[in-house]
Amino acid sequence: MTAPQRDYFSFFSAGRIVFGSGSIRRLGQFIQPWNAKRALIVTDKALVRAGVVESVLAPLRAAGLTVDVFDGGEPEPSFAIADQAISFGRTARPDLLLGVGGGSNMDLAKVVATVLTHGGECRKFTGFGNVPGPVMPLICVPTTAGTGSEVSHAAVLTDTENQMKLSILSHYIRPALALVDPQLTLSCPPRATADSGIDALTHAIEGMTATHYNELNVPADEPFPYDGQQPIADCMAEKAIELVGKHLVTAVREPGNLPAREGMALAATLAGLAFSNSAVAAVHALEYPLGGALHCSHGAGNGLLLPYVMRYNMSLRIPEFARIARLLGEETSGLTEEAAAERAITAVERLRRDVGIPERIRDLGGTEDQLPTFASKAFAIKRLMLLNARQPTEADLLEILKAAW
Repeated sequence: MTAPQRDYFSFFSAGRIVFGSGSIRRLGQFIQPWNAKRALIVTDKALVRAGVVESVLAPLRAAGLTVDVFDGGEPEPSFAIADQAISFGRTARPDLLLGVGGGSNMDLAKVVATVLTHGGECRKFTGFGNVPGPVMPLICVPTTAGTGSEVSHAAVLTDTENQMKLSILSHYIRPALALVDPQLTLSCPPRATADSGIDALTHAIEGMTATHYNELNVPADEPFPYDGQQPIADCMAEKAIELVGKHLVTAVREPGNLPAREGMALAATLAGLAFSNSAVAAVHALEYPLGGALHCSHGAGNGLLLPYVMRYNMSLRIPEFARIARLLGEETSGLTEEAAAERAITAVERLRRDVGIPERIRDLGGTEDQLPTFASKAFAIKRLMLLNARQPTEADLLEILKAAW
């Protein structure tokens, strides 16, 4: 039975977004409303060594806070690392929590905030709608430009035993403050810059080409983590795509180029706002098992898969793809809409190649006999299947993976 069409969409954000180079120096001013006494920073050792964490510590201490630092963050954090961070937090007893780093550290901070607030084990919060209420004040400070975790409602952990990434999805875990200072991304190495940047592009393209909100086959009164394609998110997705096309290659090749870093930081935040309201879809569904098994970064996995999924979806999103091509700087005058839409895929492939994202699953060490398992696990993520513009079968997903292998 087809669900009744939804006649509305919603848009959520972080409680406050502060954007600007050098804005981290004003952190003490921004936290005043919480009257906090003890803060916990969740980060990693590389950022401590690079001096980035000190730039966050200094204004907190100047504001009179006692600050503890958990620096055990890791790429694609596991449940085991989350348990360590939670244990550290229970000892520190903060009244303010900060996630400093890439998406992995910010997601870890969201998990810690959730468990310190509501108790129990982090696994019980996986899925959508399982966080029972607001969490303690949470600030996210990105040091990469890609995940959009500073504004999103998602936290992803890796189940190493089952080789699968699992998400906690709740609007309660959107940060109270997203402080985006592009200067903090200057230390991000080229590989991480490329991976995170292509992740932002994936977020924007999936959000802009997802199932439309009033065509989503979910009852109007049923809670659902995403609303589908919608006009407010489209505005942000379009600007993000344009910024990625303009700045990503420069940010990778010239790490000290601040205007390029500023463009990518804004792109990542806008894309985070877009996808966390509209959707991610088949690219992410396929990346979760692939990334869990092959231990690639989330951004590299998404960037690898993106053009293959775009080709699968193109017949139902020709106008959107033509628009994406133009946003990425493709010359489409005189072309049919179909030909212009094709340019979107070639533009993504070229951008992926220019920044060194792997182009084949075999490049990541994947074997052909793993593909059916990837397809099966991806197909089981029903929310992302519903959000994909073209509703895939498991066999369709396997064909996409074969094309990408």
